[in-house]
Amino acid sequence: QVQLVESGGGLVQAGGSLRLSCAASGRTFSIDSIDTMGWFRQAPGKEREFVAAFRRSDASTYYGDSVKGRFTASRDNAKNTVYLQMSSLKPEDTAVYYCAAARFLRTSTISARDEYTAWGRGTQVTVSS
Repeated sequence: QVQLVESGGGLVQAGGSLRLSCAASGRTFSIDSIDTMGWFRQAPGKEREFVAAFRRSDASTYYGDSVKGRFTASRDNAKNTVYLQMSSLKPEDTAVYYCAAARFLRTSTISARDEYTAWGRGTQVTVSS
């Protein structure tokens, strides 16, 4: 079983930046089995939305259309941690941000929240106008 803990959320003005972190813990073989790490967000009254994902096997990164060019996902395998650098933040980026993990996801399903098997509890990001 893999446990995920997000951190780094907070209140920021529009145009500002934040960096979220997600630390994975658990049995070594469980963490090593995780190839795909993703970020999702959920605003009040809305469905959970795909933000970004990083696939370790081929070092590929994917982004949701609403964050392309503004957010950057990265992964530190040695620390079992993934990051989400968010820049040029907008009020519509306000949401709870969740980290998620999966053994391996093909490109066609990497944005599908139901494909991820482990989730963190989320961290709140609030962008003021």
